[in-house]
Amino acid sequence: MIFRMLSDADKIAEIKRLYFRTTRETIQQDFEKALDLLKSLPNEEERERVAVFMDGMSEMRREWARADRRKRKGAPKRR
Repeated sequence: MIFRMLSDADKIAEIKRLYFRTTRETIQQDFEKALDLLKSLPNEEERERVAVFMDGMSEMRREWARADRRKRKGAPKRR
């Protein structure tokens, strides 16, 4: 198997792709992969470019986890 090094632009594009394509079923793996990519970016400026996507994925993960806990408990949904 051949691995190629991702450029910073490729890493940013991959984080964005993960954000737009993540699902309830894949959010944990997608978030972990995006976090690894974020950590590999060389400077704060590059990390700031994807901060909004990371925040969005974090919020999705939190909301879906909360909804799953309510389902398991059988509690009614809050509005």
